[in-house]
Amino acid sequence: MPLRFIDTHAHLYDAQFDADRPEDIQRAIQAGVDRICLPNCDLSTIEPMMSLTKQWPENCFAMMGLHPCYVKDNFMEELKAMEQWLSGTKFAAIGEIGLDYYWDTTFVAEQKTAFRHQVAWALRYNLPVVIHTRSSMPDGIEIVRENQNGSLKGVFHCFGGSIEEAHAITELGFYLGIGGTATFKNSTLTEVLSQISLDHILLETDAPYLAPVPYRGKRNESAYIPLIAARIAEIKQCSVEEVAEATTRNAELLFGL
Repeated sequence: MPLRFIDTHAHLYDAQFDADRPEDIQRAIQAGVDRICLPNCDLSTIEPMMSLTKQWPENCFAMMGLHPCYVKDNFMEELKAMEQWLSGTKFAAIGEIGLDYYWDTTFVAEQKTAFRHQVAWALRYNLPVVIHTRSSMPDGIEIVRENQNGSLKGVFHCFGGSIEEAHAITELGFYLGIGGTATFKNSTLTEVLSQISLDHILLETDAPYLAPVPYRGKRNESAYIPLIAARIAEIKQCSVEEVAEATTRNAELLFGL
């Protein structure tokens, strides 16, 4: 029986896929990656994202949220428009939401407000959250902790933190999203993955970004998920089948796929 994987995070509506999007999705399906979760960025990405879910309803699953890098002065207006979508359309998660202090800290206070606002959506609509925490992991963990009432669930996407942060996240009942960086030489994820159970791991690409070795530096795509699974299997000294089975089960449970 062929292995089945889920890419829990891919921006397939990105312009980098405009020339070959159908072929890209077909390559993923042929690689066993037959379900792909699509995180939203801002109001401009909703329509192209929803178009993919209509064209490939069995393969593409949309999330709704405001990415922290897109939080500006008008963020409350964007959130109001997004909540209208939430009230009438089924989504797999609230995402991609969170905090990003890497490029610009101008809107940190607004990012925190938007993050908390969207976590409240997750609790209200009983949906998981997909969290972005670039250069902001401690604050991200703290906001989840302050809102964890026993029913908040989700994943810290593109996890690249310490083993202590990994344990803090899993103790909150959250998953770690592991992508192409796990394949990079001298990746800090080697230590983390060796100590964290497969029960706490999801596979993701963050396509078109962060392609795994041997495609590092090129456009990423969902078909590369098996390469990430193979590296995790190598680190954990288990079979790729075990990684596929556990991570697919985790994604199905979290996102209701």
